[in-house]
Amino acid sequence: MARVALESTLVAHGLPWPENLAVARELEATVRRHGAEPATIAIVDGEIKIGLSAAELERLAQDGKAFAKAGATDLAVHLARKSCAATTVSATAMLAARDGISVFATGGIGGVHRGDGSDVSHDLIALSRTQIAVVSAGAKAILDLPRTLETLETLGVLVIGYQTRELPAFYMRSSGLKLEHTVDSIDELAAIARAHWAISTSGILVANPIPEAHELRDVGPAIEQALADATALGISGKPLTPFLLARLAEVTQGASIKANRALALNNAEVAAKLAVVLD
Repeated sequence: MARVALESTLVAHGLPWPENLAVARELEATVRRHGAEPATIAIVDGEIKIGLSAAELERLAQDGKAFAKAGATDLAVHLARKSCAATTVSATAMLAARDGISVFATGGIGGVHRGDGSDVSHDLIALSRTQIAVVSAGAKAILDLPRTLETLETLGVLVIGYQTRELPAFYMRSSGLKLEHTVDSIDELAAIARAHWAISTSGILVANPIPEAHELRDVGPAIEQALADATALGISGKPLTPFLLARLAEVTQGASIKANRALALNNAEVAAKLAVVLD
């Protein structure tokens, strides 16, 4: 049966309890509803879990602080120490591909941070080395999107807009950045994925915009405020993204959480449809 990988960082660090558990369950239900099997990925007590039980999913959501945020380069540490870790895009992509999963749904990938071009998420490197299609609403809006798109091109990651001619900006449907390649059907997307993997070992970023009804068109000032707060507090590295998402939720009075949920579910639907055609 076709499978779709789902990351666990969104559950452990991206949304508050108990909404995170509700969204995690909705994501899995969405994948099943469209004919595929969900595989939420995490490290639980030093074991790689490709698909969590109901109890494990609830533990991940309720006790998120006990789960470290782990990229691909962190996994060995948690495996050796028998600890728990929620997987980021890079870790999820690597573990999913290792288990034969070719489609992965997430909210937004990491990228190049604003103001510091040397601060680049390992998500981009992992995508350049992994045969997997990642369906996301572009890169997180808190990032430097032009540099992120340019870096993806430099690394050889195929970026395809799904029913869009521009790179989505996470909470917003458009970033103003034109995409070279776009498709309007799942069948065409699957055909391109097969052709790409026949000649390349790199991944594919499927840029899927947030549904129009849930778009946050005026989120720019809130993002700038969150970034300024992070700078003032000296927050950087792995804690930065969870801080910014939490701060955005406060500044937007919860609107960003609703948008995050909507775009994640939309990505899960597209990913499931793609996985079924590829299977």
